[in-house]
Amino acid sequence: MASPRVSSYAADPDQSRGRLYKEDGAGHRSCFQRDRDRIIHSSAFRRLKHKTQVFVEDEGDYYRTRLTHSIEVAQVGRTIAQDLGLNTELTEAVALAHDLGHTPFGHTGEDALDMLMQPYGGFDHNAQTLRIVTSLERHYAEWDGLNLTWESLEGIAKHNGPVTGELPFALAEYDARHDLELHTHASGEAQVAALSDDIAYNNHDLHDGLRAGLFTLDDIAELPIVGPCLEDVDARYPGLETSRRTHEALRRVFAVMVRDLLETSAGLLAASKAQSAQDIRDLGRPVIRFSDDLWAELKVLRHFLFTRMYRAPSVMDKRAEVTAIVNDLFPVFMRSPEHLPPEWRAEVEAAQGEDALARLVADYIAGMTDRFAMQEHARLLG
Repeated sequence: MASPRVSSYAADPDQSRGRLYKEDGAGHRSCFQRDRDRIIHSSAFRRLKHKTQVFVEDEGDYYRTRLTHSIEVAQVGRTIAQDLGLNTELTEAVALAHDLGHTPFGHTGEDALDMLMQPYGGFDHNAQTLRIVTSLERHYAEWDGLNLTWESLEGIAKHNGPVTGELPFALAEYDARHDLELHTHASGEAQVAALSDDIAYNNHDLHDGLRAGLFTLDDIAELPIVGPCLEDVDARYPGLETSRRTHEALRRVFAVMVRDLLETSAGLLAASKAQSAQDIRDLGRPVIRFSDDLWAELKVLRHFLFTRMYRAPSVMDKRAEVTAIVNDLFPVFMRSPEHLPPEWRAEVEAAQGEDALARLVADYIAGMTDRFAMQEHARLLG
């Protein structure tokens, strides 16, 4: 089998800007492969197994978690990057890391923690991911964090586009000592990881919403993209049982999104005449995109998911419950930091002022899994 095509605009591991702390090479692994492997072996990545995607962990074993979501994003990203001639290892590294900074209870937990942290600079899960991989993972003898390459850190920081204006605390803190050029777009690989995230969650949230009974196949048959896919399945396989009909329809939805992204992005890359990864950054516009037509259809799909799933009464009830857990835990640790684990005590004692303590408390709560947050709430508050 021929080796995958790698284009001139792909990130080249041999031309990497390197790591903050110098290391010897790994020989048989590229620097981006080492990044990917370090992320997979990190404590934060393992904890994603018990962190909410949409449904809290205790609501069922079949729903996606942050871990399964991240694996799906990496799989989509690898496929797209390979087809476009981009570096698959860097794409996977960014994809696997992109949700490491999420709190327990998904965006609900993040919203609650951000409100609590407003007097101290706020909280942002993307910035927290950078904080994790540059500081909070503490396993190596010579540095804190994972000491990832500049390209992986850049992709983590700005895979959703340039970061301008007032920077989240964690981004500003790290960028001050290691310039990630936050004002530019990221590499093509990081852009692929960002839209692979969209593809993965649009597809699997439909699947999880159906499983949860929040809507039916008849409901989503009215949606763009989904409706034609269901029609194709019914024409090919009349009378197919519901579970197989669902799977066959959603795998077609998945394929429609991937195909559109590939075709649109290939055209944009060719038109850009980019000859290096830096050329991609300097274009001033993204080169990985859906077509305008599909983007408009995805807006309709996302609106449906927002109203029928993310804001469904049962989901909102759970949101209120878990928001209360985060709201209760934060002041307990601020008033009584001795409740933090023994290994955190040295940092608590070294913290200069309330802002520094609040950041430590936010780090601790953000690192919790759903089940541990519930257990801590029960232990400390009954």
